[in-house]
Amino acid sequence: MTKPLQDKIALVTGASRGIGRAAALELAKAGAHVIAVARTTGGLEELDDEIRKAGGEAATLVPLNLRDFDALDRLGRSIFDRWGRLDAFLGNAGFLGVLTPVAHLDPKIFQELVETNITANWRLIRSLDPLLRLSDAGRVLFVSSGAARKHTPFWGGYGMAKAALESLALTYAAECAATTKVRVNLLNPGPMRTQMRKRAMPGEDPATLPPPEAIAPLIVELLSPECEKNGELISFKAA
Repeated sequence: MTKPLQDKIALVTGASRGIGRAAALELAKAGAHVIAVARTTGGLEELDDEIRKAGGEAATLVPLNLRDFDALDRLGRSIFDRWGRLDAFLGNAGFLGVLTPVAHLDPKIFQELVETNITANWRLIRSLDPLLRLSDAGRVLFVSSGAARKHTPFWGGYGMAKAALESLALTYAAECAATTKVRVNLLNPGPMRTQMRKRAMPGEDPATLPPPEAIAPLIVELLSPECEKNGELISFKAA
């Protein structure tokens, strides 16, 4: 049986844990060669071991901090030199920051929120767009959050960053629609059993939340060539 992403090249940020790790594993099972990006080398090596155990092709591991913008530029060039294209890009990595009144946000935390959630994804668009256009069906998916639209007290920093990411992604989708085969969408995973959620909601029972593995098949579907959605915000509904 042909796999939906057989022989495709897929890049995943935040790939060492949570949604990114689950997505990378599922993409590999679907036939993709995964370029796994994360800060922690150990986490990436564990992911690679799991991909191999599941019968997938060994991943390309890229340990880097998304705030190293020059490295993001070099990443695009390296992908071009090795494969000449990119078929799928999952912009998953994010930074929660601190839950605090907007007026109390530390400037350094605010800057990291902007650089990790917004600037890094813009730099990745800038670096990867030529490669996605060289694909027969370039697919892009950014992970957002309900915080972008709820305007919940104390969530202003993270909510602001995700709202800006949504505007960036939807504008990019509109630019791609008319003249390219690239399709760009957003995914709101909702409450999920991740370390970020645990930090944000320390009193919550994680057993009541779906694990990251539950959303992975939807991510594969949205990054597959058959998906023609563009400029949409898709919300995950747990079964």
